[in-house]
Amino acid sequence: MKLLIDDADVDAITRLIDYYPIDGVTTNPSILAKSGRQPFDVLKEIRSIIGPDAELHAQVVARDAAGMIEDAKRIVGELGPNTFAKVPSVPEGFKAMKTLSAAGVPITATAIYTPLQAFIAAKSGASYAAPYINRIDNMGYDGVAVVCAIHDIFRANDLDCNVLAASFKNSQQVLELAKHGVGASTVASSVIDGLVKNAAIDAAVDAFTADFEGLAGAGRTMATC
Repeated sequence: MKLLIDDADVDAITRLIDYYPIDGVTTNPSILAKSGRQPFDVLKEIRSIIGPDAELHAQVVARDAAGMIEDAKRIVGELGPNTFAKVPSVPEGFKAMKTLSAAGVPITATAIYTPLQAFIAAKSGASYAAPYINRIDNMGYDGVAVVCAIHDIFRANDLDCNVLAASFKNSQQVLELAKHGVGASTVASSVIDGLVKNAAIDAAVDAFTADFEGLAGAGRTMATC
């Protein structure tokens, strides 16, 4: 399963890229708005941080198919290879997806709440389908189960589309999707830190350090003992 950062905070992205095996970054208009900067200024800086081989997902804003197509072409044209245009999974979006996929523009179908939406998006040429786990939960359904069902539908129908799960509220949800073999998850910076944060781990490392320093001397390591 690929692991992406769902954020436009360049400082957070820089830190996480330095520490963790990150496969890319996803953004949306709301995330970009939080930066207070011009959209393409932020997106180009993110691209420079993550490099040309990592994925970058940016969303169209136009509401009609023709406008979505123009937005998507600019997104991919400005941000280069491994850039995916996020297109809402609505009728105008499906129309745009068909045209864009035929032109070779990589697409991430977003705003997905149901397996049928994801199925139609995949049939329309999307490379990824991005269901919102926490928002699905808030509608009274099981978001993780819905995402796993979408993954199974793609595989059962031999569709060349992967799930890019989004809107997580905890690290356990990420783990459940990894166990199911879901293609990718995009996770907020705070949740990524929580994937490996555990008081028991810190206590174990502290104990190892104390024992070693008791043997070799305070501040000593394997390189300096």
